[in-house]
Amino acid sequence: MMNPPSPFLILSSVALWSCFVLGGAAALVGGNSPGASGGHRPQLSLAVPSSFIDLTLETATATATATATAPISFFSLVPALPPFQITIRDGNFTDIEGLDPTITWQNSALLSNDVAVQYGIDLSARTTNLASLPRRIWGRASRVFLDRYALSTRLELDFEYPDRIDFEVDGEDGDNDMKVRIIGSARNPAAAGGGGGGGRDRGPIRTVVAPPRVGFAEFTKGFDNGGNRVTVNPRYDVERSRADVVVTYDADDTLIRVTASRHDQVVTISQKLNDDNVISPTIGRDGSLSLAWDRKLGDDMSVRTTLNPNRSVDVEWRDAAWTANVNFPMDDNDMRGATVHIKRDIKF
Repeated sequence: MMNPPSPFLILSSVALWSCFVLGGAAALVGGNSPGASGGHRPQLSLAVPSSFIDLTLETATATATATATAPISFFSLVPALPPFQITIRDGNFTDIEGLDPTITWQNSALLSNDVAVQYGIDLSARTTNLASLPRRIWGRASRVFLDRYALSTRLELDFEYPDRIDFEVDGEDGDNDMKVRIIGSARNPAAAGGGGGGGRDRGPIRTVVAPPRVGFAEFTKGFDNGGNRVTVNPRYDVERSRADVVVTYDADDTLIRVTASRHDQVVTISQKLNDDNVISPTIGRDGSLSLAWDRKLGDDMSVRTTLNPNRSVDVEWRDAAWTANVNFPMDDNDMRGATVHIKRDIKF
């Protein structure tokens, strides 16, 4: 079995490739200038899902998630205070096998040629399988040209698929109000290798790297129409061979969004009633209808209720650091399938 590539090898490849696209590989030589990391400190987070906690709510099957962000300094080697996350799920576990800790580390730097670099890695330290330590590694490089054009490239490697690198390229022209985004994948050169030889010496192994594959592309153009804003956003899903276009019209208290494809058209009209209430009906070509109501209850407090007739009612309640999501299915008037998700962020 082929061993996964070293995380540090992939991280180096990500940084080199991204900086080459945005400013040339020579930019890495000057990355240790005094302004290379001004104000950016590495961050470390530890996520521990506490699956062994049993949670029961009356008349509903509930799933609760509590997220706590607590700054903890790990020695003097990590100047940033890492967030600590705890997840509570429904279930009953009698030992520590339910623990699934995740460590996330990320950092950023500004190189001497004005290339902003971000990179990070997600690690898994399951109590039952320490061999599954690396999960995901990523890097992003961004640069602004001529105070007008912005280009950003992101590479990501999922260790479940070590032979593939996902990429995302974003470009923007601020003066002309245009944006473009391309998402795809490419074969990982570090994971590409020769196969078995059946006992014969076939000479030097030559690795053929396939060209990158584009999976999704979109373009957005904005216009000003008498003080109102219009955007046109054509999109194309290459893998599914599906194309559509999203057109928005923003006129003060009214926002109209039309999503049209060859087989379906959906219209959403968001109307601001006052400073605290917004209603948004959505109508589909097939006759489907949904209604969303956003209500502001105060500072950092809001409720969004979405009614899907004959299907479900979804409620999202935000109260500062608290977020609660409730889903009520409406099939045959049976409420026993209701689910509740609760999340809490605590910052010290």
